Amino acid sequence: MTIKDIAQRSGYAVGTVSRVLNGHPDVSDAARAKILSVVADTGFQPNDNARHLKQRGGSGIAVIVKGARNLLFAGILEEMQSLIKSAGRAAAVYYLDEDDDEVEQAVRVSREFKPLGILFLGGNQKNFEERFKSVKCPCVLVTTRADTMDFKNLSSVSTDDAEGAAQAIRSLIAAGHRRIGVIGGHLCTDCGPGAANTSQTRLFGCRRGFMEAEVAFDETVQFEAARFSMPGGYEAANALLDRCPDLTALFAMSDVMAIGAMRAIHDRGLRVPEDISLMGYDGIEQAGYCVPRLSTIRQRAPQLARRGVEILLRQASGGGGAVHEIIPFQLVPGESVREVK
Repeated sequence: MTIKDIAQRSGYAVGTVSRVLNGHPDVSDAARAKILSVVADTGFQPNDNARHLKQRGGSGIAVIVKGARNLLFAGILEEMQSLIKSAGRAAAVYYLDEDDDEVEQAVRVSREFKPLGILFLGGNQKNFEERFKSVKCPCVLVTTRADTMDFKNLSSVSTDDAEGAAQAIRSLIAAGHRRIGVIGGHLCTDCGPGAANTSQTRLFGCRRGFMEAEVAFDETVQFEAARFSMPGGYEAANALLDRCPDLTALFAMSDVMAIGAMRAIHDRGLRVPEDISLMGYDGIEQAGYCVPRLSTIRQRAPQLARRGVEILLRQASGGGGAVHEIIPFQLVPGESVREVK
C-alpha cells in the first residue's frame, strides 16, 4: 500500500493526500475525513518511519496526534521529533481526526510494531478508561491530564486547562466585558466523573471565572460547540452573534478557532476589538501575526514536548511509575481585547 493507492481509493490527488498525512491545515474537512477513513480502513502507515518500529526491535517511539488541524500540536511535534532523534530513536507519527479513537490506534500500533513507548498529543479520557488497559508499553499523554486515571504506564504533561480558561474569562471581565460568548469543542455527553474532555475542562474553568466575578453566563445561549479549526470558529462565531447580538467579547478555546472567529466578525462588518473583543487559547506562533495581534493563553509548547519525551525515555528504561506534571501557562495580552466602560 502506497500513498498513490490511498489517492486512488479516496479519489483525491497525491498532493492532497500528502498534506493530510502531514497535518497541513489547507485541506477541506470533507477531503480530510475521506482520506483518513481510507487510511484507517487499509491500515496504511502515514509515516515511512513506522516500518522502523518493527525493524528496530522495539526501540522506536510512536507519536499519535489527535487533530490534524491543531497548530499547537504541530509545534510540539516538531520539538518532539528533534528530541527523539537526538536520543538515537526512530519516531513514527500517526495523524488522527479529532473525533477518532486515539487509544484504539495505540492498541493497533502496540500489537503490530511493539514500540518502546507511545506519546499521545491530545486525547479523550473516556477512550483511555475504556481501552487503555490493553496497552502495555510506557505512554505519556501530552496536553491532557491523566492523573485521575489509575494506569501505572500512563504519565501526563499538561497545562491546567480549567485555570487557563478561568484566567481568560477573568481578563475579559477585568476589561469591563459582561456579555461574553464562548466557542469550544464538542462536549462528551456520556463521560463518567473525572473523564471530561479538553472542552469540558475549559468550560468548567469558564464557569468558575464567571461565578467568581458574579457575572451571568447562560451556556445554553452563550456557548457554541464546533470543531477545533478555523472553519469551526468561523461558523460558531456567526451562530453566537446571530443568537446574541449584544455580545461584546468572545473567548475561543483555541487560537485556530479564534482566527476563524476573527474572520467571521470582519465579514459581518464589525471590527476587532472596537466592536467585539476576542481572546484565544494555545499561544500558537500564528496568533502573533494576526491583525490585530491575538490576545491568548499561551501553552508552553517547548516545555510540554521536552518533558513528555524525557519522561517517556526514563520510564522506558525502567525509571519508575507514572508521573503527572503541570506546565504553567502564560496570559499574553495582544491587540484583540479593548477595555469597555
